[in-house]
Amino acid sequence: MHTFLREANDGFVPPSSADFDFAPIFGNSILFTKPVLMVFLSVVIAATFFIASSRKAAIVPSKLQYAGESIYTFIRNELGRDVIGPEFMRFVPFLFSLFVFILVNNVFGVIPLLQFPTMSHIGFPIGVTIFSYVCYHYVAIKKHGLGKYLKDICFMPGIPKPVYLILTPVELLTYLVTRPLTLSMRLFANMFAGHLLLLVFVLGGEYLLMSGILLKFLSIFSFGLAIGLSFFELGIQCLQAYIFTLLTALYIAGALADEH
Repeated sequence: MHTFLREANDGFVPPSSADFDFAPIFGNSILFTKPVLMVFLSVVIAATFFIASSRKAAIVPSKLQYAGESIYTFIRNELGRDVIGPEFMRFVPFLFSLFVFILVNNVFGVIPLLQFPTMSHIGFPIGVTIFSYVCYHYVAIKKHGLGKYLKDICFMPGIPKPVYLILTPVELLTYLVTRPLTLSMRLFANMFAGHLLLLVFVLGGEYLLMSGILLKFLSIFSFGLAIGLSFFELGIQCLQAYIFTLLTALYIAGALADEH
C-alpha cells in the first residue's frame, strides 16, 4: 500500500486522488511509472499462463489446461456465440484478449506487493475503449458502408419526421460520444472508488493501531473490514472486466445487424 507521512499532532490524513500518482521508477519518464510497468507485467502473465496451459494439450486436460480452456470457452460461448451470433468466431480473439487484459490489470488491486488496479488510472480505460470503439465502428462501416451506417444512426425507420429534430442529435451523441465515455468511465470509476475505499480502511487501521489502547482494539475491525472488502473488490474487478467485454460484444452485434 501507499506510505503516508504524518506529523505527530496532525491526526489521520485520509487518502485522496493524489495517492494514485506515482513518481517514475527510472529517471523522469512517465513511461517508467509503476502502473505502466504493471500493464507490461499483465501481458507477460497472461501470455505465460495461456501458453503454458495449451502447450501440452491432452484429451484429459490437466488442471492448468482446464483453467485456460474454461476461460476461453466462457468468452467464446457466452460473449461471442450467444451475443454476436453466426459471425462470432472472428471476434472471439479480440473479446478474449480484451477480457483477460482488463481482468488481470483489475485483479492487481488485491495482489500483495502490487496492490494497485491499473485501470484506476483513466488513461488505461481510455486506451482499451479506443480499441473497442474502432472495432465496432469499423465492422459497421465495412458491412453497411459509411453512408448507410450514418443514415441508420440518424434516421431510424418508422419515426415521424419532426421527431428527428430531437432524435438525430441524441443518436449521434450516443454512438459517437456516450458509448465510449460510459465504457471508459464505468471501468475507471469502479476501480478508482474500490481502491480508495480499501485505502481508507487499511490506513485507518494503521492510524488506530498507533493510537491509544482503545483505538488499538478498534483497529482490528478496520483491518477486518479491509480484508472483507478485498474479497468484495475482487468480485467487482471480475464483474467489470465481464461488463466491458459484454458491452463491446453487444456493440459489435449491433454493428452487424441489418438495422441499428
